[in-house]
Amino acid sequence: MLTSKRTAILLAVVFAVYAVLLGWRGVLLVGTGDPVAAGLGIAVLVIPVLGAYLVWRELQFGRRTEELARELAASGWLPVDDLPRRPSGRIDRAAADAAFGKYRAEAEAAPEDWRVWFRLSTAYDAAGDRRRARAAMRTAIAHHDRG
Repeated sequence: MLTSKRTAILLAVVFAVYAVLLGWRGVLLVGTGDPVAAGLGIAVLVIPVLGAYLVWRELQFGRRTEELARELAASGWLPVDDLPRRPSGRIDRAAADAAFGKYRAEAEAAPEDWRVWFRLSTAYDAAGDRRRARAAMRTAIAHHDRG
């Protein structure tokens, strides 16, 4: 079974191959001498550059999240994953919503503490709100970097 880290690395390698092939097509288009093809080639060359930046950013986000998790685990602040699960393995939504209030109150009480933002991120994730989970994790990373 693939872990999240292995999956991310595999996807980054697949993207790198794709970017090289796409970049090569862009170079070939620029080299034709036709102004329209050259313009298209330049546009095609932008896609792998933008994609590489986005992949790099996501890998950095994952790396920083792991660092914070290790630090929290070492200090005993890492939240315990003890929420009940459905037969499918997913966390029971009602239980996640009930536990969420505790973590939200912690973040409201200590808004500059990166640890409470990390814990709030895990609560958002358990409740199924990935967008807010990622935003809370970015806040945790920012507070950790400042502190």
